[in-house]
Amino acid sequence: MAIEKALYTAHATSTGGRTGSTESSDGKIRLQLSTPKELGGDSGPGTNPEQLFASGYSACFIGAMKAVASRQKLALPAEVSINSEVSIGPMAGKPGAFGIAVAMAISVPGMEKSAVEALVKAAHEVCPYSNATRGNIDVALTVV
Repeated sequence: MAIEKALYTAHATSTGGRTGSTESSDGKIRLQLSTPKELGGDSGPGTNPEQLFASGYSACFIGAMKAVASRQKLALPAEVSINSEVSIGPMAGKPGAFGIAVAMAISVPGMEKSAVEALVKAAHEVCPYSNATRGNIDVALTVV
């Protein structure tokens, strides 16, 4: 499903693949990339696409939680945090293809677990990353 109207468009250029670099058009991101040993690389000093995806998804999901909480007139503590894991590996039944899976452990200190679970469920419906990945990858959301 397409978006109705772009409110913001990010621009980045990557070169060299997993052992190259990536930079945003405004210069706010300038990162060296390195391939983890688990994927046949040298685990050099750079980051990797999975770390970037884990960071982006978890930050966006907190934003979705804030938006939903605001609509529901809930006070969301500032200490909300998400420990996000993005795993990569071979896809079942697709020789040579790789896929990813996401697991996020969500912590909202001071809120009842049942209230956080309801908030997380609603946020999962509005988060752009959740909408982009729904039905394509496994996403496990756990309230801790």
